[in-house]
Amino acid sequence: MTRALIADDEPHLAQYLKDQLQQLWPELDIVYVAKNGIEAAAQIAALQPELAFLDIQMPGLSGLEVAQGIEGLTRVVFVTAYDEYALQAFEHAALDYLLKPLKSERLARTLDRVKTALAVQTSAEPVSPDARLSTVLQQLLQAPQAQINQSRLRYVRAAQGALMHQIAIEDVLFFHADDKYTVVQTATAEHLIRTSIAELVAQLDPEQFWQVHRSTLINLRYLMSTRRDENSRLFLLMKHHARELPVSRAYIHLFKAM
Repeated sequence: MTRALIADDEPHLAQYLKDQLQQLWPELDIVYVAKNGIEAAAQIAALQPELAFLDIQMPGLSGLEVAQGIEGLTRVVFVTAYDEYALQAFEHAALDYLLKPLKSERLARTLDRVKTALAVQTSAEPVSPDARLSTVLQQLLQAPQAQINQSRLRYVRAAQGALMHQIAIEDVLFFHADDKYTVVQTATAEHLIRTSIAELVAQLDPEQFWQVHRSTLINLRYLMSTRRDENSRLFLLMKHHARELPVSRAYIHLFKAM
């Protein structure tokens, strides 16, 4: 029986992946669910599972660092919220990866490839993991942070009360910094994240998201109208949201053509 480990610092996402795996591959034995990179590395070394699903961004050790430290024959499937920087490298090295939010069709295709790879591995002489994996991991771990930041964020994990939600970036009306948190406003609800506006600016598509205030970042897809008051201050009205958003003077020039 093939054994697998899941590592993700968001318990509900780990559980979702586990549920999907049990549906698509009932024979797969999930031997451990790790909450961080350090725990994942320790359990991979102890249990030596044939397969590990590693979230790239985890506290303690990243999924990349965990994979780099694997000394056995555990094969890795990376799980990532970031697109370009990871996918180009993984495709080039013929590695498996999953993008968040997870889709069952994509997971099914990954599992088909994994089963084929494991079948070849068990029928051949034991070998160390693909050398290309180590090469790609070294390149990614040594990449400048600016290069990583150029990757586009595709979704955010945001809190609403005690629950965590996966929110697709295209569904966000705007982000607004509020004390210790940043509000993620959708058409139906407010959610909270700890990511700062500056960090979001670096991770989002500048053609879709404009910073209009030191504390506000809007999705142009939902911009409905602009209004100037008697003091020439500019305000924005967003679709699906009643309250106007102020534009600071430093960003008024963005709307001169409107």
